Amino acid sequence: MAIPMISEADRLRREVLAYVIKEIQDGEYENIDRIPVKMRPKGEPYSRCCIYKDRAALRYRCMSAMGYRVEDEVDEIKPLAQYAKEIDTTPPAANPFLTIFPDACSACMQSQIMVTNMCRGCLARPCTNICPRKAIQVRNGRARISTELCINCGKCAEVCRYHAIIQVPLACADACPVGAIGKTEDGRVTVDQEKCIRCGKCIKACPFAAIMQANQVAHVVRAIAQGKKVIALVAPAILGYFPTEPGKLYAALRKMGFADVYEVALAGDEVAIDEAKEWAERKAEGAPFMTTSCCPAWMETVKRHIPEIMPYVSHTPSPMVYSDRRAKKDHPDAITVFIGPCMAKRAEAHRLQSPDYVITAEEVGAWLMANNIQLDDLEPEQPACVGTQYGAEFAISGGVANAVAHYLPEGVAMPTVFKINGLNKKNIALLRVFAKTKKAPADIIEIMVCPGGCVAGPAAINTPEDATKIIQDRRPDDFNALVK
Repeated sequence: MAIPMISEADRLRREVLAYVIKEIQDGEYENIDRIPVKMRPKGEPYSRCCIYKDRAALRYRCMSAMGYRVEDEVDEIKPLAQYAKEIDTTPPAANPFLTIFPDACSACMQSQIMVTNMCRGCLARPCTNICPRKAIQVRNGRARISTELCINCGKCAEVCRYHAIIQVPLACADACPVGAIGKTEDGRVTVDQEKCIRCGKCIKACPFAAIMQANQVAHVVRAIAQGKKVIALVAPAILGYFPTEPGKLYAALRKMGFADVYEVALAGDEVAIDEAKEWAERKAEGAPFMTTSCCPAWMETVKRHIPEIMPYVSHTPSPMVYSDRRAKKDHPDAITVFIGPCMAKRAEAHRLQSPDYVITAEEVGAWLMANNIQLDDLEPEQPACVGTQYGAEFAISGGVANAVAHYLPEGVAMPTVFKINGLNKKNIALLRVFAKTKKAPADIIEIMVCPGGCVAGPAAINTPEDATKIIQDRRPDDFNALVK
């Protein structure tokens, strides 16, 4: 089994979450202001120019952990304890939920192709021959790249036999599939919220953790601490993130204070049934193709970048919404919380007002850490409902299309499928062509913004490969509540 690569930025983010969760649930708000000091005590190593700047940075991280955006702060000496007290009356930032701590940004150089001193000015000169824009010239025995002509395609770096040409990345911008990351005048990162599709890839990519999210976990912790009924809606992907059987995770969620647990996989089955009916109806009406609609970052992409493809997008809501409806029907007075690896679900929940909150697998992991809950020490418990394997595999690339094909109405021909397994600039352009020409290479286009599917979400805490295997090996028959 592959070992998940956990960076120091990941550890820092989770440690801050765990500290904040602990103080919020204990109601010890005055202690929240001591978190930066606890995390960076005198005499211990620090990562910035001085321990005091480290502590200042941690203060802003605590703010985002409590649901606030750094950009919205107007009083720089306002205590963290006051922010904590206002959680009950201040909803978490939902759209946009990205927040940038500019002082953490390293002002990395723009992504570019560079020629190093390893260049020998060779006779073959494959770099000059392959460049589509003729941006490379050899002068004084060394290749030179014109920044005005270079389109950063990287072909010259691929063919250089001395590996003398390198592609220097700008981690956050290179991760963004829609070009929403830019620079301020002083070189710091900025996000164009009109272009941003809320996928969260930039948060995962930034090696300095300068791009953060306004978390919703503190509001959920407060609701439980106040004795409110809170229902957990567990996305299929999360079952692949924790090294234990699903029943022990469900037991842990109840131990954390959730009144009940619903498997969103069941809603996946319901979505597949409705989407299969929708495709059958569209096919009968002569529709050339239909795209799936479950990925919220894809839906944001449609709205902001490819509105012309909207007529071909399924109208069926996502499993999260179906699951929320079921839980609200069973518990009209409850607060519902979706749990998964996806940050874009927050934008979807805000837009549809369903469910009440969205937290990530990473936040759940920090919550477990804050309470020292060991999953292996728990006895497995059943969820309130459970889906089939088809519903569970919504979290995996190809899973949505497979489920739709499985639930086709009788007499409907099996659709052909084309998978977009990870959205990028190239296949966004391809999808525009599909919309413009009203032609596509298949009947159903399944689109997952994250390569590998939801298991590769930006808030994942396991490798996509291991998470995929765990979900594929899942045994829903272990639960008596298996949907018929």
